[in-house]
Amino acid sequence: MEEQKFNEEILNSLAEGVMTVDKNFKISFFNKAAEKITGYSKEEVVGQFCKYVFKCELCISKCPIGIVLETGDDLYEHNSSIKIKNGEKKSIRLNAAILKNSNHEPFGGVISFRDLTELIELNKQKATSSNFWGIIGHSKSMKEIFDLIQEISESDATVLIQGESGTGKELIANAIQVTSLRKDKQFLKVNCSVFPQNLLASELFGHVKGAFTDAFKDRPGRFELANGGTIFLDEVAEMPLQTQIQLLRVLQEGTFERVGESITRKTDVRVIAATNFNINKALSEGKLREDLFYRLNVIPVHVPPLRDRKEDIPYLVKHFIQDYAKVYNKNINDIDNEALEIFINYPWPGNVRELENAIEYLIVRSRDGKNISINNLPSTFKSSQVVNNEAALKELKMDNTSQLIKLLEKHQWNKTKVAEELGIGRTTLWRMLKNLSSEKQ
Repeated sequence: MEEQKFNEEILNSLAEGVMTVDKNFKISFFNKAAEKITGYSKEEVVGQFCKYVFKCELCISKCPIGIVLETGDDLYEHNSSIKIKNGEKKSIRLNAAILKNSNHEPFGGVISFRDLTELIELNKQKATSSNFWGIIGHSKSMKEIFDLIQEISESDATVLIQGESGTGKELIANAIQVTSLRKDKQFLKVNCSVFPQNLLASELFGHVKGAFTDAFKDRPGRFELANGGTIFLDEVAEMPLQTQIQLLRVLQEGTFERVGESITRKTDVRVIAATNFNINKALSEGKLREDLFYRLNVIPVHVPPLRDRKEDIPYLVKHFIQDYAKVYNKNINDIDNEALEIFINYPWPGNVRELENAIEYLIVRSRDGKNISINNLPSTFKSSQVVNNEAALKELKMDNTSQLIKLLEKHQWNKTKVAEELGIGRTTLWRMLKNLSSEKQ
């Protein structure tokens, strides 16, 4: 009992909503943040079927725990919406995983979720600011993408957005849609990686009653609902081959059939697709049809990883600090130079999403009224900085002090320009100078 009470206290201290369900999908735990986000008290929901309480957008086709059971993979950073106690819809970002006992047998599931209301409002405000529809990018590569989006604003051509996970492909898709001729029409999104084949076909093209298990009534698909508008197909390269054939037909002819039906229906939908897959590898391995690729890749957009546009990092850091300081009601406006230098030198394998999560973590941990400092950074970032500094020092020592003197003279002892040419921060350069000076003594 003491251990259970301790665990509940930990979960109640989190800013994210957390709930667990048993094997019958009845709610068994509900933390304080979940109460705050939904308006329901723990007593009102425990013992209730979660889908009947929240009517999550994802529940219409498959609940998050159901998807995890079907695919065997945990669900991360999935955007959806729930109906809260007062009847309003609230946008959330959720994660879902299966709970297993000591014998590795499933006995329930856990869902954590965040309220996105504040962030959505902030992004709406940014649509009229100096940022490009909420996308932060001052680098040459990002400005080229912004120019391309404006150039294709009067076109209905299909777009394929490629980039690593976390680079902001969905934001690019949003910007393409909101600047297009169809900006006032339906804009529906489907993550093709979270649905098994039958469910994905049903999600896209609809089904008729009795087409498969749980098909209790006729249901239109996204292509039918989005007629006249736009569909965003995320992770399109993970779409089953049979569904790829059906999608190809929509792109070529604008026609489809619901699952379990032979009636041909027409639709007029613009498709924006995205993938983090290596396209050449997917084509060579037969995971992506070549004819579908060429139909999707009419207008290609390549989003660079964050490590290739480090000049954007200070702007992104400032942007996320402002966002999350408002969300968590904290008076934090900036980050100190040493911590920013670590962020600039860190490789960011998770790209902008990882950076956003890091800033949220730091805002939660930082004291009100104080800038973010190196003291709050996780050890992962600090150790990365040590490796970077040691590598820079080792490289410099190989050519001795003369190389550094030449660079300083070249830039008239402007340390900022020297640091930029070396690809390091001013603080690192200062430590290198100090280190070399101490070696001379």
